[in-house]
Amino acid sequence: METLANLESFVRSAELGSFSAAARRLGLTPAAVSRNVAQLERNLGVRLFQRSTRRLTLTEAGERFLGSVSGGLESIQVAIAELAGTVSEPSGVLRISAAPAFGRDHLLPLMPAFCARFPAVELEWQFDNRPVDLIAEGFDVAIGGGFELTPGVVARELTRLHIVAVASPAYLQGRLLPLDPSDLAAWDGIAMRSMRTGRVRQWQLRHGDGREMPVEFRARMRVNDPAALCRSVLLGLGVGLLAVPDVLPHLRSGALVRVLPEWYADAGPISLYFASGRLLPAKTRAFIDHLSERFRALGLAQAFRADQAI
Repeated sequence: METLANLESFVRSAELGSFSAAARRLGLTPAAVSRNVAQLERNLGVRLFQRSTRRLTLTEAGERFLGSVSGGLESIQVAIAELAGTVSEPSGVLRISAAPAFGRDHLLPLMPAFCARFPAVELEWQFDNRPVDLIAEGFDVAIGGGFELTPGVVARELTRLHIVAVASPAYLQGRLLPLDPSDLAAWDGIAMRSMRTGRVRQWQLRHGDGREMPVEFRARMRVNDPAALCRSVLLGLGVGLLAVPDVLPHLRSGALVRVLPEWYADAGPISLYFASGRLLPAKTRAFIDHLSERFRALGLAQAFRADQAI
């Protein structure tokens, strides 16, 4: 009879294409996963993988065996997880990825209540502006936008990411407020260069009546970090296009002003990303449910929308 560890190591290695990725998913070392698979092959008397320095490839026998065992393995894991969930509280290390400003300003304030409710869960945050590979990099949850939904990952929307044009009162002094995006052509702009592509981001703003217009201004500065863009606008260097969550406190305090209050761009959803299927550790389910409930209770989804009053 094969052990669950051997079968699980084989199935995850086949799904992810490497022992290292499977090890991150299972919380093991790559050597342990490799040993488990090798033991399974010895016990079965067949080679399941063709190994190379770059990737694992299933043999014909491995393909047949994967089709036979993967469904049954998931059923066993679900049964174990459901049983464990009835007798234990959420616990263990929960690895989370989030954008720095959004995580610091809007997610961390929700954590005292979570930690008080689930004291056995240890939170390990990584703040990064890039979309991470949830499974390959071993994260339990990621929060952000622009993630590719790779096999095995699902998304739960928290709110929409709306982009607005803002400037400081000092920069606006003596200037007529623009009526539409074309009026920004003569203004100094702080442009955002993508960390991933190196291209300067171009935005198309939308009016509540359905009109759309591109934004064109003189790029006085270019930066590759949203926090630096926000800081530059606060310093009065020009107008910038920023996400509502990044500028909401400054808009409420009067440090920044929306220069086109009826125009905005919709950059897509801000979502929770996590592994698909019913088999979710109790710690992950508790975190997802907590964030979703807090966003509803505090009205954060509505607060971050540019088509609402700010």
